[in-house]
Amino acid sequence: MFGRARLILIIILLFAVCITAYVIVVVIPTQLAQRSYEGAKQIGHDISEAFQFTPEITVNNTVVLQQQTPILELATLSQNFRHEYEWTNTRLGSTKKINIKGSFEAKAGFDLNKRFALEITEDKARVFLPKPQLLSIESLNDTKFEDEDGYWNWVNMDDRTRAINAFTTDAKKYAQKAEFVLKAQQTMEGKLREILKLHGKEMEIHYSDSERIRRPENNPVK
Repeated sequence: MFGRARLILIIILLFAVCITAYVIVVVIPTQLAQRSYEGAKQIGHDISEAFQFTPEITVNNTVVLQQQTPILELATLSQNFRHEYEWTNTRLGSTKKINIKGSFEAKAGFDLNKRFALEITEDKARVFLPKPQLLSIESLNDTKFEDEDGYWNWVNMDDRTRAINAFTTDAKKYAQKAEFVLKAQQTMEGKLREILKLHGKEMEIHYSDSERIRRPENNPVK
């Protein structure tokens, strides 16, 4: 009788150990992983709300969200600036000039045809994104011309066309040298850091010009 009771006790203990092991080895890791996936999806949602696109997000080498880009470019800075330029042409010792003044809107940010991804760990988010760049400059249609004819070398309409083309090219060079791109980078980093901090993640950022990387072998987690 005593031996049978002891056997039953041993079986119960073994069963309890198996259940405990299953919970520790399978149930808890699965629940933790699911929470990680849900947390990563929420990060993706918050980034989408802020920037109108979703980066690729991975957790433990599993793609949780694919990169979705309804827009091709993300401008994180829009800056108006005034520009001046003097176009000249000299012929047979006679110089004609066109002084041009006008305003432009410069946009700086990121090319979303390239990879933008987050790799999420327990307490850190590694962010991979393309290098920021000047996306565009557009005239604000307030351009003014001041013509100055040479003695026998007069300004004509073709000169105006050449001058405006040179003016626009010079404005783009100015915008490239200005701090517009740097400010766009700082704006992006600040907003990402703010979002990730709300989720308890420290940000580690990496810039590159690699094309978007797709990983079809890893299906997004449902």
